[in-house]
Amino acid sequence: MEQIKIETVNIKSNPNEINKSAEEIFAFLVDFRNFEKLMPEQISNWQADAESCSFEITGMANVELRMAEKKAPEFLKINSEGKSPFSFSLITRLYKKSDTLTESSFEIDAHVNSVMSMMVKRPLENLVGIMNDKLKEFIEQGN
Repeated sequence: MEQIKIETVNIKSNPNEINKSAEEIFAFLVDFRNFEKLMPEQISNWQADAESCSFEITGMANVELRMAEKKAPEFLKINSEGKSPFSFSLITRLYKKSDTLTESSFEIDAHVNSVMSMMVKRPLENLVGIMNDKLKEFIEQGN
C-alpha cells in the first residue's frame, strides 16, 4: 500500500502598512474574540474566548484554533486543533516601522497531502489576504 506524502504548504499575504503602533495591533490580535472581524463572509457559527475559537467554513469544514505562541508585539502563532480538515499554523508578523506605523502580514503553514495541496492553495491565499486587509481597515478605523 502506497503511503500518502504530507507536505507543508506555506502561503503568505502581501504586507500591509497600518497607521497604528505594533503594540496596539498585537493587543487586538491576542484576543480571539476580535478575530471574527477579520474573517471572510464564508465563516459561520463563530464561537470564541480569548485563547481559542471555532467556526464553520460554509459548505466545507469545521475549524478549531488555539493560541500557541505570543511574542509581543511582533509575532503570534495559532495552531489548528480538533476536527480541522488538516493541520496548520496561522502566523501573524508585525514589523514596527515607527511608533505609529506597523507592517503586518499573515501566513499559513498547512500540512496536507499532495493532492489536497493544489485544492487548498488558492482559498488559503485568499484567506490570508482578506485577514490582512480587514486588519488594516478595522485597526485604522479605530476599532
